[in-house]
Amino acid sequence: MEKQHPIHALIIGGGAAGFFAAITCAEALPGARVVILEKGRDVLQKVKVSGGGRCNVTHACFEPGELVKNYPRGSKALLGPFHRFGPTDTVEWFGQRGVRLKTEADGRMFPVSDRSQTIMDCLTMAAEKAGVEVFCGQNAAAIAPPADFNSAWKISTQYGGEFLTANLMIAAGSSPRIWQMLEGLGHRIVPPVPSLFTFHIKDARINGLAGVAVQNASVNIPGTKLATNGPLLITHWGMSGPAILRLSAWGARHFFEKGYQVEMRVNWLGNSAGLTVVEKLQTAKVELAKKTVKANCPFQQIPKRLWESIVLAVDISETNRWADLNKKTLQALGDELSNASFQVNGKSTFKEEFVTAGGVHLDEVDFKTFGSKVQPRLFLAGEVLDIDAVTGGFNFQAAWTGGYLAGKEMGRDV
Repeated sequence: MEKQHPIHALIIGGGAAGFFAAITCAEALPGARVVILEKGRDVLQKVKVSGGGRCNVTHACFEPGELVKNYPRGSKALLGPFHRFGPTDTVEWFGQRGVRLKTEADGRMFPVSDRSQTIMDCLTMAAEKAGVEVFCGQNAAAIAPPADFNSAWKISTQYGGEFLTANLMIAAGSSPRIWQMLEGLGHRIVPPVPSLFTFHIKDARINGLAGVAVQNASVNIPGTKLATNGPLLITHWGMSGPAILRLSAWGARHFFEKGYQVEMRVNWLGNSAGLTVVEKLQTAKVELAKKTVKANCPFQQIPKRLWESIVLAVDISETNRWADLNKKTLQALGDELSNASFQVNGKSTFKEEFVTAGGVHLDEVDFKTFGSKVQPRLFLAGEVLDIDAVTGGFNFQAAWTGGYLAGKEMGRDV
């Protein structure tokens, strides 16, 4: 391996942040040696699977103050960086390299090709054009810091190879082994826990309803401030969808501490208050008096199969007409619509996202450059940091931003 002369910048991790840093550095300092070490056989694997194979590149949220609200951990730290390189810059960066992005109704941005391979090809071609060297199957086994300003970082690989570099960037994702090495270099590590996940719920009210979706439900955890809203999907194992994923992100540590055994309340009607729901039910009792309750739902946003399940849950029979419902039954139906209690008894990883809350403590990073405050000429970006976001392209945006700013700093000719 390379023992003869130091590399200008070496990046551990061939993902989104690593490639962006390498390309930015190499383009800023033509002729400098820039190297990516990737432990796997292939690079950019998260890019490949993101967004169901379409790659959710970023989100059409162009105001930094609004953008940071999508980061349960890291919002304050990312405000400045997003002013320097945000979604507008990401769209422009890919556009300059021939990749146009489109915006979907929910704000997510994808390549117009709807293929993650388009993004992978763009990044690998830009890296090749800039002269970046990529070594796959190279697992960093040890990292030795420079003895002084004039010496180099030394990275030893699992097969006995050595790489010497003036600047080192860690963009290896959520890797316990890398975090352990960083602890050895003096960094504090916030213990990692899963962030984006779906909920296991066994409940007769949702049995047989897999695939049923409500476009705007509200969910909350009683006794906490955890509450989100958005589309909710009933699955074979429980509940998923953006509302659940957002709740899991904001409550990542709470759910971990509770062993993923918590009570969750669901308002199937979104933010409608319970009293308003009962008033609408009372109106339905008059207007739909002679019609059966089961076959006549007064709320358009409630899918037919879900309505039938809710009606059954409050002991309304198939033949009961709206006129037959007394005040107590109307209240029970209102509660089931706007404040239904479910017991969460486990989690599953969201198949399109592999996100962890935890990593290098943010107090130890200079977010103007994503440089370490503990070790000079060490840079950190991506999931190695204690930064994570809700689903929708926000985690990639943090990676592009961190990679770009670190790459710019490493690309300064000092």
